Amino acid sequence: MSQPPKLSRSTEVKAILEAEIERGELVPGAALDERALAARFNVSRTPIREALQQLAAQQYVQIVPRQGVFVTKMTVPQLRDMLELLSELEVVSARLAARRMNDAQRAELQRTIDEGVEALNQGDARRFARINVDFHEVVCAACHNDYLADQIRSIRRLISRYRPKPFLAPSRREKVIADHTALAQALLSGDERAAGDIMAQHSPGGEAGFSEFLATLPAEFFNDTPVVLSRDASAAELADNTQGTD
Repeated sequence: MSQPPKLSRSTEVKAILEAEIERGELVPGAALDERALAARFNVSRTPIREALQQLAAQQYVQIVPRQGVFVTKMTVPQLRDMLELLSELEVVSARLAARRMNDAQRAELQRTIDEGVEALNQGDARRFARINVDFHEVVCAACHNDYLADQIRSIRRLISRYRPKPFLAPSRREKVIADHTALAQALLSGDERAAGDIMAQHSPGGEAGFSEFLATLPAEFFNDTPVVLSRDASAAELADNTQGTD
């Protein structure tokens, strides 16, 4: 049996940094030093540069001329717009899931509810956060619309850096479980309208929900003004930041 092709070093580095940004380990505004990354991954600076260019193209990092590379910060309006769009997409997904969810997905949905309650009772915020992701992924997949599901996953990944500590407060975890339980009941009973309404209430995309969500985030996570770089500009600016290197 043939072995799968080995990933290039730049692809490996990009995947690791991307995951660290999504998990909130590299927070918005964090500097990514090319020399330090090359030493960490035991590679030359060329694959590091290529990985950073790819991350810049995906808006995970910003390459600032003569300053360096930083995990991308959004503006508050940008984050609000993304959450607003995510909310609308997840409402549609919930309605479709109520109609199309199969037996395996129904069982998986119930598992996430049971494990979420268990994590809540144990006071395990990290596990609760993972189960929350699982719950939303079940609903996303159960819509059985690949294009819609891909859009939802893409936005959730892009904003995940802004969700490092959403479940530290026990009261927040209790509310999420109550929402998930109500949503699961609507989904399992095939009530499309109720599923959409509950998802809309659950989402932080509304005014009240967004204000509550924003209050959990430090001000330094945000830019005052948006910075938009094209892919070609990002590559040129990274080269400008690293002139004279290998």
